[in-house]
Amino acid sequence: MTLYGGAMELSEALRTTGSVREFTAQPVDDALLFDVLDEARFAPSGGNRQAWRVVVVKDTTQRRAIGEAYLDAWHDYVAHLLAGVIPFSPLASDEDRAAAQGQRAAALARSRPDGFAETLSEVPVMLVVCVDLGVLAATDRDLDRYHFAGGASIYPFVWNILLAARGRGLGGVMTTMAIRKEPLLSELLGLPANYAVASVVALGYPQRRNTNLTRRAVSEFTTLDTFEGAAFSA
Repeated sequence: MTLYGGAMELSEALRTTGSVREFTAQPVDDALLFDVLDEARFAPSGGNRQAWRVVVVKDTTQRRAIGEAYLDAWHDYVAHLLAGVIPFSPLASDEDRAAAQGQRAAALARSRPDGFAETLSEVPVMLVVCVDLGVLAATDRDLDRYHFAGGASIYPFVWNILLAARGRGLGGVMTTMAIRKEPLLSELLGLPANYAVASVVALGYPQRRNTNLTRRAVSEFTTLDTFEGAAFSA
């Protein structure tokens, strides 16, 4: 992975590519963005069907509408946090949902003009990554639980966008908040019926320098042979 003006080891990229939501006013050149997408396209996908479609949103009206949809969903997210429940958890109870709904007004009151959700329409680069549902190998489709396996054919591509951006001095964040308003986004972007919204990605030059991320140790999430097996270590 190369960094404009120098080189970056893959290990460094993996350990320092965090979610960036604050950007400088410096615009991102279209040629640079093209390079990012050109590198990201080598992500793996089921059957190499490359189910992604990217919409680069530049139109001010389009951006504002997407930003408003995102903000509305963000208030729902904050409402869950204020209620003390995991936002949009697949295992949420009716009580959890009701508690979150009861905090909606409080979430609105916490909105701040300079927040990421409130200023999404102003990010240097806004990408809407869509996915063709007709070509996904969703192997968990028929299981009696929440389905997520199909995401394996789209989110590695989104992550590649962030890694490629990092290698070029950019920062960004993969967001899924606006998916809660997918019908609106689908109409806004003119998506065919077989396409879904996978992520809204914001990119730009970060205001702060990237630092090493903090994560749980391997021994805290890896075990031998069974879920309750001994912790795996070197």
